[in-house]
Amino acid sequence: MGVIVVVVVVVVVAVVVEVVVVVVVVVVVEVVVVVVVVVEVVVEVVVVVVVIVVVVVVVVVIVVVVVVVEVVEVEVEVVVVVVVVVVVVVVVVVVVVVVVVVVVVVVVVVVVVVVVEIVVVVVEVVVVVVVDVVEVEVEVVVVVVVVVVVVVVEALLVVVAVVVVVAIVVVIVVVEVEVVVVVVVVVEVVVVVIVVVVLVEAVVVVLLVVVIVVYVVVIVVVVVVVVVVVVVVVVVVVVVVVVVVEVIVLVVVKVVVVVVVVVVVVVVFLFRRRSCSRSCARRKVVEVVVVVVEVVVVVVVVVVVVVVVVVVVVVVVIVVVVVVVVEVVVVKVNVEVEEELFVVVVVVVNLHNLVL
Repeated sequence: MGVIVVVVVVVVVAVVVEVVVVVVVVVVVEVVVVVVVVVEVVVEVVVVVVVIVVVVVVVVVIVVVVVVVEVVEVEVEVVVVVVVVVVVVVVVVVVVVVVVVVVVVVVVVVVVVVVVEIVVVVVEVVVVVVVDVVEVEVEVVVVVVVVVVVVVVEALLVVVAVVVVVAIVVVIVVVEVEVVVVVVVVVEVVVVVIVVVVLVEAVVVVLLVVVIVVYVVVIVVVVVVVVVVVVVVVVVVVVVVVVVVEVIVLVVVKVVVVVVVVVVVVVVFLFRRRSCSRSCARRKVVEVVVVVVEVVVVVVVVVVVVVVVVVVVVVVVIVVVVVVVVEVVVVKVNVEVEEELFVVVVVVVNLHNLVL
């Protein structure tokens, strides 16, 4: 009984120490790695967005100047005023869009990090606690079985010895049977005892095999749960990215429409001040609209490129996180399985030696 208590105490202490080490060391290292990767990706995305915004603003300014000065032939002062107004409007809208995108990206990254860390912590705790609890049960069962087997074998030996002695005395003294017959009977009894002992040992081995099968099933269930959680996180992140892309596209389209309307209104106003005829005004407006459409096409292409870059970066981050989580779980499961199988082999060998 004292041996069982000592074993249980040692195993509980080992479980607590292992849980603390895993949660404090492994999870902290994984948090640092994920945060560094996410920060690097966010910085790269912000740099790309800023560069593209600057290029778009420069292209818009050049196109507006060319349209107003060359096509409409307006004075430079008016062109400067119109360009300043358009640039201010575009810059304000772009700044708002960039701020919104950065905020959304940061929120998505924070959500991903939090979810991934929760998954990692849950996986580590489940693997360590459940596996170690199963290990504790395995060790306790093994100790109890060994003690019971030893007690039963000793009791059987005592009973057999007593029965043999009594039988020999009775047979020889009372019944007056020959010694040869007594020896044959004793040998038969010993054979029966050996068969019983072998059967008990076989039952113990079968029980140990059943325990190991249950242990492996628990590990498989944990791995399946981890995979399902990771897939759900990936789906959620992809949905968030799609929503963000749709919002960005809608904002860009609205900005382009506003810029087109402003340019057309300014051009019509300038035409009226210069007393241009209706046919002249229509021709000029058509030319301006053509140029603006070209600008819109350029802006749409740039936005598509930005969206593709953002989606690729997010997918890469997700893949890295999933690979890290799966590797951690697989390594932990492999180590636990190897340790448990080694313990079982040692216990079976010791049990065999004890029974013999």
